[in-house]
Amino acid sequence: MRWSDFLKAHLGHIFAADFFTVEVLTAFGLVRYHVLFFIDIATRRVHIGGVIHGPDGFWMKQQVLDLTNPVDGFLWDAKYLILDRDPICSKDVKGRLEDEGVKVVTLPAKSPNLNAYAERFVLSIKSGLSKIIPLGERHLRHCVQEFSRQYHQERPRQGLGNRLIEPAAAANGDGGRVGCRERLSGVLRFYHRHAA
Repeated sequence: MRWSDFLKAHLGHIFAADFFTVEVLTAFGLVRYHVLFFIDIATRRVHIGGVIHGPDGFWMKQQVLDLTNPVDGFLWDAKYLILDRDPICSKDVKGRLEDEGVKVVTLPAKSPNLNAYAERFVLSIKSGLSKIIPLGERHLRHCVQEFSRQYHQERPRQGLGNRLIEPAAAANGDGGRVGCRERLSGVLRFYHRHAA
């Protein structure tokens, strides 16, 4: 089965996961933090799994337990999870996912196009975060949260017919004056029309 056919056949039940890194200025100098995220391929909705300085297998297993929780877990109805060959996703982590009913699809080496949705999100968030120097973990978490809100509520997705993932109730029709909503001191901006 071709990869594109596999994605279409399981749309709505297939998710991807990956890490991206951010350099954070701390009292001890620059420290590299890892941000774990999950993306629903069908809706492009992203869930930030966690932000940590040094991820390990125990931390990763805990994230899997939290995210597959049937009450409020992001992956509760997932059937497949696309993962790259990151060593942090050990056999124990993959086994935990399999126990929860999620089949792990491990990508072949050097195949970024197979996880294109996750890679596109990484490109978007890193281009926004490249204009900021996070001052500690708390500031980094705030920046990631603000970017996530903007990604879901204010950025049309071409793959979804230029619709928003989570449209806000605010009017965006004809006739009203144009307003601007800024996030992260103007690094992220959203222009919209007020109701007439």
